[in-house]
Amino acid sequence: MKTRIVDLRNFLLLFTVIVVAFSCTNNTKEPAKNTSDAESNDRLDWFHEAKFGLFIHWGLYAVPAGEWNGKTGYGEWIQYNSNIPGAEYEKLTGKFNPTDFNAREWVSLAKQFGMKYMVITTKHHEGFCMYDSDLTDYDIVEATPYGKDPMKDLAEECAKQGVKLCFYYSVKDWHHTNYPVEYTYFSKNQPNGFVGRPDRNEPDYKKYFSYLQGQVKELLTNYGPVGIIWFDWYGSAFDPEEEENREMARQLVDSIHKWQPTCLINNRLGGFGADYGTPEQEIPGGASETAFEVCMTLNNHWGYNKNDNNWKSTKEVIYNLCDITSKGGNYLLNIGPTAEGVFPNESIEILEPVGNWLEVNGDAIYNAAGGGPSVRWNPDIDMITTKPGKYFLHIFDYPEDNKVYLNDFENQVRNVFMLADRSKTPLKFKVFPHGVMIYLPEKPIDEINNIVAVEYSSN
Repeated sequence: MKTRIVDLRNFLLLFTVIVVAFSCTNNTKEPAKNTSDAESNDRLDWFHEAKFGLFIHWGLYAVPAGEWNGKTGYGEWIQYNSNIPGAEYEKLTGKFNPTDFNAREWVSLAKQFGMKYMVITTKHHEGFCMYDSDLTDYDIVEATPYGKDPMKDLAEECAKQGVKLCFYYSVKDWHHTNYPVEYTYFSKNQPNGFVGRPDRNEPDYKKYFSYLQGQVKELLTNYGPVGIIWFDWYGSAFDPEEEENREMARQLVDSIHKWQPTCLINNRLGGFGADYGTPEQEIPGGASETAFEVCMTLNNHWGYNKNDNNWKSTKEVIYNLCDITSKGGNYLLNIGPTAEGVFPNESIEILEPVGNWLEVNGDAIYNAAGGGPSVRWNPDIDMITTKPGKYFLHIFDYPEDNKVYLNDFENQVRNVFMLADRSKTPLKFKVFPHGVMIYLPEKPIDEINNIVAVEYSSN
């Protein structure tokens, strides 16, 4: 992963990128039309306003912390990548005791980081449930010394602090005896696919689907309002080419809308019920007509890896957030907590300044959209975000001549000021036939991104 800021303007739009080495596996199917566009748009209102969310990958894989048999490059796929049998992997439950977990602190930190919603793994590919499920004993309440339900605490705290709680749920399951190997991932490492319990009987996917649907019902009926059910890795389990699978997927989508009518569904259930897309570890090269959310790691791994120090900088996080917002999307940035239940110190040190920056400049991000003049012809401007009657010009490299020319601008300028200037002192500007020259302060007033707000009325 590159830690320098990359100009991604010329990349092609990447909504169907599949990064199988990571936990978030995108799908390439077109969203099925299970609901009306109007219903989907209504559900998406909060999503478009929020812009910035916290992804949390937390499970048994936090116990080995990325290391197995002397190798240290693993994350949440450690069972697959190290070919760990289920009987051996299950022993991690006895070591999983996150007594330092504090829901109030987690939610408070998310707010400090400027994040408006939280997506947390309730069950990853390992099959271990991070909540109290009546459908299995392989969960944090029944199988670990901890014996408590962190999702219950997070639901209560999110409601108190005004952060929208969302649940990740993996369709793939290496532990369940009825999940078929043909719906897993095939690779050089596992050419025959992978299941953690190879001694099981003949799997029955219909029985697994009943289990899956029952668990989704638990998540959507036992924890209060849920903003998103974030599915991952459908494999071919909901292949739209198979009528029987299509019907199961439709059943599930209809049930979700029955249990929580306003809950969003991402596009990783074979596209069924999709309200938005999920490009992974890549920022699209341009704006999209449909809603999307870029999910991305803060270092190289989704799950906690004690040896992974390849962290993004605060500046890179802010750049990515602004870039994604300018293209109409959301930024879902991941933290992998430790087995003890705490966020790595490095993640806090990186993200607290992001929250501070958003306190000052959040008007250019929250509820903002893309659009405006193309930055292709505005070399001093990295990206533009918009609100009705207002452009926000994002400047990461302050021009030496203290001037910015906004090309292809023919509206009537009402006011221009630096967004970080709380007094909104007007800046001088000069209107030309096809643009406007803006005269900046002699010195930048922001260490990372100096945003110029241009208020205008249409001619």
